[in-house]
Amino acid sequence: MRPQTIAVSATPRRWEMEESQGTFAEQIIRPTGLIDPSTEVRPARNQVDDVVNEICKTTHKSYRTLVTVLTKRMAEDLTEYLHEQGIRVRYMHSDIDTLERIEILCDLRIGTFDVLIGINLLREGLDIPECGFVAILDADKEGFLRSETSLIQTIGRAARNVDGRVILYADTITGSIERALQETQRRRQKQIAYNEEHHITPKSIKKNIGDILNSGYENNHIRTNISDVIERENMIGNNLASHIKHLEKLMHEAAADLNFEEAARLHDEIKQLQKIELEIAENPLTHHSEQSTHEPVLQPSLFSKPDLAHMGPTTDTGILENRKGKSGKNTPNQATIKRKKTQSTKEQKISNRLK
Repeated sequence: MRPQTIAVSATPRRWEMEESQGTFAEQIIRPTGLIDPSTEVRPARNQVDDVVNEICKTTHKSYRTLVTVLTKRMAEDLTEYLHEQGIRVRYMHSDIDTLERIEILCDLRIGTFDVLIGINLLREGLDIPECGFVAILDADKEGFLRSETSLIQTIGRAARNVDGRVILYADTITGSIERALQETQRRRQKQIAYNEEHHITPKSIKKNIGDILNSGYENNHIRTNISDVIERENMIGNNLASHIKHLEKLMHEAAADLNFEEAARLHDEIKQLQKIELEIAENPLTHHSEQSTHEPVLQPSLFSKPDLAHMGPTTDTGILENRKGKSGKNTPNQATIKRKKTQSTKEQKISNRLK
């Protein structure tokens, strides 16, 4: 027998509704007062040209655009075409690895480019408040990517922005399109009525951009916090390696759930711990660095190779004097002095003979 279960879903399916036996609660009202975006259906015959026009309007308002297509080839071809039109655009599909997807989404939010073209990855899980326009191309092609649930989820990508709007390009109104539009309109009516009753002015969501890949956190804190991490987490050797593997698993799970900002945060933590692991491997006594800083600094050996600052006659003289004290032999400088004295005595003798 199934225990008491709470199911939470933005788009509950027939099984969930049947299991609930008609007992369910809707959370349609948002704390920010945002309402579901306005939707519109336009012919698909000239969808590309119309999308270009709408993208230019959206970019002029400093908003971002999401365009969803059906195939990888179409995503790449449309990206190339929009790029030729002078539009800053990128594409994202399953062939793009997880870390590159995170970087693409961060670049989209900070405005490095204005348009992101995708397939299924734009369907759910993306939280981009800067998105002001969503274009659904070939919306009348029935299938998994154009089902009622998929269309509702894709429309929801524009629900984070107060000016968000969605255009579905279709030559025929399919059952999925009709049901998705009806559901969106039903939610909008409830949200608008609630806002008017309570005098709520809708406001766009403001969310910090989790651009962790380009942060300088590692460079500023890795070396100073190694001992703190070791003492706090007690992770040395295999323990640290297993912890990193666990974080990698969580990162891939977050990416699979399309929670890219959480995946980016985990990626940043993994990089930090990998640098710590490298520091420990190179110097196992790194966590004793605070004690070593108080130890006296050993002077380099006298016979070590001198650097440019110490290369000169004084250094050579000091070395030669020490050699003389140990071996008792004359130094080259003293031999030169004796030769000069001998030459001077010979010169005196020759001068005396000439006299």
